[in-house]
Amino acid sequence: MKSLVVIMPNIRSLYNVGSIFRTSDACDVEKIYLTGHTGRPDKEPKITKTALGAELNIPWEYAFQTARVIKQLKQDGYHILALENSRGSIDYREMKQLPAKVAIIVGNEVKGLSRTLLSQVDQTVNLPMMGKKESLNVSVAFGILAYFIKFQTYCS
Repeated sequence: MKSLVVIMPNIRSLYNVGSIFRTSDACDVEKIYLTGHTGRPDKEPKITKTALGAELNIPWEYAFQTARVIKQLKQDGYHILALENSRGSIDYREMKQLPAKVAIIVGNEVKGLSRTLLSQVDQTVNLPMMGKKESLNVSVAFGILAYFIKFQTYCS
């Protein structure tokens, strides 16, 4: 089974943070890294309202500098996978078999991930959009990708 961790830099909505915690619990995520200006469950009751206790089940850590988290995870053998609709990103369904350790990084609801962070990841994937909107809510998009990665694990 794949080891899956999540990196959340600068997620503005505390409800999105809580929702990602809850989905992470469902997908057996091993750890969540909250970075930059992302709220923390021990300081923000709105997160716990949405996470419904998942914030107590999943180890999490706060670090202001996302780049340091990425660097450490790479040293620990993680494949850093950015979920971002940007130039050079591929449809998530076109990913090749992923290694045993994967870190999903999701970006800010409005600005996404910075070019600097995107230059540090191993691969960037997107969710194809068929309507007029350019993207899904960050917590919904994360859920689709996390379940897809876990489904690949069980089928391989």
